[in-house]
Amino acid sequence: MDNWKIKKLGEVCDKISLNKIKIKQKEYLIEGKYPVIDQGQELIGGYFNNEDLLVPNEPPYIIFGDHTKVKKFIPFKFIAGADGVKVLKAKKNVNPKFLYFLLHTIKIENKGYARHFQLLEKESFLFPEDEKVQQAIVSKIEELFSELDQGIAALKKAQEQLKTYRQSVLKWAFEGKLLAIKNEELKIKNQKEGELPEGWEWKKLKDISSDVSDGDHQAPPKSVEGIPFITISNVNKITGKIDFSDTFKVNVEYFKNLKENRKPKIGDVLYTVTGSFGIPIIIDFEKDFCFQRHIGLIRLLPEISQKWLYYLLQSPQIYAQAKETATGTAQKTVALNSLRNFNIPYCSHTEQHLIVQAIESRLSVADKLAENIHESLQKAETLRQSILKQAFEGKLKIGNS
Repeated sequence: MDNWKIKKLGEVCDKISLNKIKIKQKEYLIEGKYPVIDQGQELIGGYFNNEDLLVPNEPPYIIFGDHTKVKKFIPFKFIAGADGVKVLKAKKNVNPKFLYFLLHTIKIENKGYARHFQLLEKESFLFPEDEKVQQAIVSKIEELFSELDQGIAALKKAQEQLKTYRQSVLKWAFEGKLLAIKNEELKIKNQKEGELPEGWEWKKLKDISSDVSDGDHQAPPKSVEGIPFITISNVNKITGKIDFSDTFKVNVEYFKNLKENRKPKIGDVLYTVTGSFGIPIIIDFEKDFCFQRHIGLIRLLPEISQKWLYYLLQSPQIYAQAKETATGTAQKTVALNSLRNFNIPYCSHTEQHLIVQAIESRLSVADKLAENIHESLQKAETLRQSILKQAFEGKLKIGNS
């Protein structure tokens, strides 16, 4: 790798001062003259109208999230939002897009919500001084990424179509329409939109449960060994499963002293109520664990099918109630009282089982396809990282080289 030199960040870019020109998140506008760029996952966080707050110098800029490690390439003028935004400007003879791609290959420790830019500044990396080489590498990366992005777009479109189908199946199921197809005796006659089938009735969630509670409201004392303590970050949004591989623990004595309605057992259904609210978790396994207040616990009456409620809590009908009753600004939360008073389209135990069978017969293939798509998207991201790694090790075939 001729003419590649070991460099540090300060040698290839300048950090633009944002003193007195950043705005707080609560000041963002939904619409406005200038975009606000912060360290969030979305490219644009909001808008603002004060020209005096525009970041100095001319685009393009590179954003690094001090807390989030998010990287953004910004080819337009903008206003910096919130805390933790680092704005970088490539030095002369440094291709800005090359620098942006390079940042994705520099490995630094993940310190949670602590600051990371100071770690980034200390790292060394190989850098080609020839601008033509930089541009050639950028062109090759963009060519390969373009092909990759087309595949990813197709996968995401299929993913959204499966989500739409899944929600339609669940909606029909809890309107009784799947039963009408499955069993002629239960066929719905002249049923209007929003009406329940004959023999069904509206009940509150608390009426079909022996208890509806939530987890511990206080941060428990951590222990090296003991019982897993689950937070909302341990719930997989896609699978609705609990990841026990990365939890902290509490001692056995602490667990023993918890109320029984805060100790999940087989037959219970958990339900996330904060942030990514609306994710049910079916407890069909034997394992002692406890959980934080951001998760609700529903202990069902004997005549209620656990799987029926699990699917019902994923339905558009229930999610609409969760969304409507959720309060808060930074993180929306469904209050425990709201959860207890969710309106449930209640039917007989026999019908509950028929509904579960009808749902699963339709969703089994769709869920397998969704799992395959998720794995393919993960592989695509791995391939993206591989392309970058090869590019900055000088291993990509560029032009006639």
